[in-house]
Amino acid sequence: MSGLSARTAGGSFACGASTLWQQRADVVVIGTGVGGLVAALAAHRQGRRVIVLSKTGETATAYAQGGIAVVLPGNDDSVDAHVADTVAAGGGLCDPDAVRSIVADGYRAVADLVGAGARFDETAPGRWALTREGGHTRHRIIHAGGDATGAEVQRALDHAAAKLDIRRNHVALQILHDGSAVTGVLVNNDDGVGILHAPSVILATGGLGHLYCATTNPEGSTGDGIALALWAGVPVADIEFIQFHPTMLFNGEVDGRLPLVTEAIRGEGAVLVDSQGVSVTAGVHPMGDLAPRDVVAAAIDARLTATGDPCVYLDARGIADFGRRFPTVAASCAAAGIDPTREPIPVVPGAHYSCGGVVTDVYGRTELPGLFAAGEVARTGMHGANRLASNSLLEGLVVGSRAGRVAADHAAQAGSVRAQAPRERRLDIVDRSLLQHTMSAHASVVRDAVGLERLRELLATSSQREARSRKSFEDAALTLTAQAVVAAALARTETRGCHHRDDFPGTDPNQEHPLSIRHSTGGITVATPTAVC
Repeated sequence: MSGLSARTAGGSFACGASTLWQQRADVVVIGTGVGGLVAALAAHRQGRRVIVLSKTGETATAYAQGGIAVVLPGNDDSVDAHVADTVAAGGGLCDPDAVRSIVADGYRAVADLVGAGARFDETAPGRWALTREGGHTRHRIIHAGGDATGAEVQRALDHAAAKLDIRRNHVALQILHDGSAVTGVLVNNDDGVGILHAPSVILATGGLGHLYCATTNPEGSTGDGIALALWAGVPVADIEFIQFHPTMLFNGEVDGRLPLVTEAIRGEGAVLVDSQGVSVTAGVHPMGDLAPRDVVAAAIDARLTATGDPCVYLDARGIADFGRRFPTVAASCAAAGIDPTREPIPVVPGAHYSCGGVVTDVYGRTELPGLFAAGEVARTGMHGANRLASNSLLEGLVVGSRAGRVAADHAAQAGSVRAQAPRERRLDIVDRSLLQHTMSAHASVVRDAVGLERLRELLATSSQREARSRKSFEDAALTLTAQAVVAAALARTETRGCHHRDDFPGTDPNQEHPLSIRHSTGGITVATPTAVC
């Protein structure tokens, strides 16, 4: 039914002065990256009617370069070792049981992906090539096309999902519920605003990178899922922990999406140096350039502050056959007029991955029955205060498939539901450019109370407007997400994981707990949750 007028497909009803189209589904999935498509396919296999909403058609999954961290049978790796590395990177805030559950299910999830047509690089027929990335003590990263793993994952899932009802140019505006369970989604598409009645909704909207001027994220990564959950009364947690990838290609400008320079290049021996050729990470961490990303990003930020330089450099001239091994990075460099085989690559940190998100269990269930989340938008307890490299695609595969199954089961049990037409609402909105520049200045790799208070003052100047177009909705989502990030960052008066407070450089053992953020008519509140979900 994709492409049919919603009015002819399902009727319409009045909402104040507006007429809303309406349709029905068992499961609505919001997002078409790894978490969303894996969830949609799993729910479809359960026999449920699934509708997938795509806002832009572009996903962060497609840009992922490094690979998938997975324990393969028959080598020197183990689930215990992978769990230990993940927990060590997580700065004391990982849920060890959640980590073990997801890691132990990784090989099954990757095997399912291969069954859907994904192909990974091999050293010999039937033997996957493995590399190592920052924070890992084993070579356990499988990859495709050298540094094009995400593109291969997206290709395979897109092919498998061709059977699904995927609606393009659909913006989810609001999760509808009756106070006790989900009843549907308010949606804007080319026909206007309407309602999808559904007992199960899965958030798979990706990240929030466009809170900042420079990010590796595609343009649609505007914190939509975070805002949708908060507006529905569902908590988010660990939202202050935003991972800044240490190495984005610097092309003279820091604005919008910049190409990622995969961590796997450092795993193959490339080194980070400043403009004088001095190591950036020497003496900072025992693992040097392969330290966890928060450590490397903070080291780069400190060096740039000290030198006043606009960038540092990744010297990969010692890597043989660079163009074949890392074709995506080589192409990005060539487009910028850089030859990595002859000169170091200029790089800067940039907003990359949200370690926190909508609070769920390892099956994607939130505290609101019928609402699920998977992928970057979710906070399962897997990442804690800092995500270990290449654990994101792993989590998306595992939790996405689980969320799809339990959402299908919930829909079967709930039966038909009818959402009530929502009242008109006005949402807080701050000018996007001003917000991005202020967030980049005061809530980036390193923060302090003075800058965060400036942000809070800016957010308090927001104007209330209706948000039914894509742009106005995104601006509202960014504003609410920024409010959550700033509130959590102010409350966490310590440095932990990828949250660095310049005014509180030490880690406080009394703050080794997640912070839960909720939204109500009274605004944002911060609390320590008694349970994950």
